[in-house]
Amino acid sequence: MANTILSFSDRVVIQTLHQEKRSLQYIADYLGFSKTSIFNELHRLPGAYCAQLAQRDHEVKLKSRGRKLTLTTSLAHFIEEKIKIQKWSVEQVAHIVKITYKTIYNWIDQGLLNIKLTDLPDHGIRRRRSKETRGTFSHGRSIEQRPGEVDSRQSFGHFEADTVLSGKRRGQAIATFVERQSRLTIVKRLGGRDSHSMTEAILELHNQLGSKLKTLTVDHGKEFANYQAIEAQTGVVLYFAHAYSPHEQGSNENRNQVLRRFIPKGKAIEEISDQELVEINWYMNSRPLKCLNWKSPIEVFIQKMFK
Repeated sequence: MANTILSFSDRVVIQTLHQEKRSLQYIADYLGFSKTSIFNELHRLPGAYCAQLAQRDHEVKLKSRGRKLTLTTSLAHFIEEKIKIQKWSVEQVAHIVKITYKTIYNWIDQGLLNIKLTDLPDHGIRRRRSKETRGTFSHGRSIEQRPGEVDSRQSFGHFEADTVLSGKRRGQAIATFVERQSRLTIVKRLGGRDSHSMTEAILELHNQLGSKLKTLTVDHGKEFANYQAIEAQTGVVLYFAHAYSPHEQGSNENRNQVLRRFIPKGKAIEEISDQELVEINWYMNSRPLKCLNWKSPIEVFIQKMFK
């Protein structure tokens, strides 16, 4: 039997022969189909067989074939919440809901999710690093002297620190501290962009973490000019990355990119409330990271902190 699917003309023949009281076997032999196929076709719809109605039913069912859409309303709301509000990446969401990240991108492209390109990390593109405009200095202990256990992330308590600016010439700034092993990010408000404000933030961090804060890796921004006083008061050793080498503070660079999704360039830090900063801290540290085997930074940090 060459044919496996009935055409409209086949259905017309079935209707005609059936009205002539021909047997199922006769119709099957005439059209070259099995007796079972003819029986099923005649019983496709209730009532007397009609070729036109049967063809319409066939076409409707044919359109509904294929993989069923797994995107439910609740799942769509969950994905939109994670990406638009909590600033998760598509890959992080895909891991949690156990689907491929390509599927989520397809849903976005098809307009099935209320997510725009601007809601995605880096707006879907990579941007060139802007030219450094802050003041710098050239002293301090080089990162080349940093112990190997810090480089390999085998030891806990080693942080990278940086400053996130609002784009204004004056005003408040944000200090970010990232623990290298757990990737936990601590965000603190700075009263200004000067070394005094950063020194206060580091001393506060030391009071909170105590001996768990072992080293800080920073750049040569002028806000770290008081490094000698910081080392003397806390015992924390500061290492300075080479100029124009953001990869040497890769963890902080990555976390600052995530932070920029909550605090875009140009937005005044003064406009952000303390409660919003607390929420940003939580959102950044509660999301699962691939580099942590899909654990969250807060999970790993707490495990290491109280070990």
